[in-house]
Amino acid sequence: MAAVATQVEVLSRQQVDTGNKLTMIVFSGEMDRAIAAFNIATGAAASGMDVTMFFTFWGLQTIKKPARTGRSLMGRMLGWFLNDVDSLGPSKMNFGGAGRWMFKQMMKSHNATPVAELRALATDLGVKMLACQMSMDVMEIGREQLIDDVQGVAGVAAMLEEAAHSKITLFI
Repeated sequence: MAAVATQVEVLSRQQVDTGNKLTMIVFSGEMDRAIAAFNIATGAAASGMDVTMFFTFWGLQTIKKPARTGRSLMGRMLGWFLNDVDSLGPSKMNFGGAGRWMFKQMMKSHNATPVAELRALATDLGVKMLACQMSMDVMEIGREQLIDDVQGVAGVAAMLEEAAHSKITLFI
């Protein structure tokens, strides 16, 4: 914690030039919020912004491969609840999975881009995706269990550095 506090102190004391950058912390693993996160990221990248997405806790589901996770008993139990991007449910009215199906059908009927395609578009547009090391450790998710498009695993200090140089910082 002392290292994080020191990093925050340093960032708050220095005058940082913010470029045409967006830093987004993706905390939620719910379909509608993942759509919003990737929609904002792709829109910003398409308009010329440098975009970094930092995935933490449940947000890691959006960049995880479909394989089960966990090494310990509790980690394996948690792994049953950690989905991949195609298995995310909506934040409201999931109805035991029926809400996910309904939401996907409604999106398809309105030609809305699915989350997995938005994520691929983000990669194509050069959006930088970082996974939170501490969250991965706690949730027992290994680097090999993340999609190949994730550029790295980083800590909070790296995310703060990105945010300090950003014009916009969002938490979703």
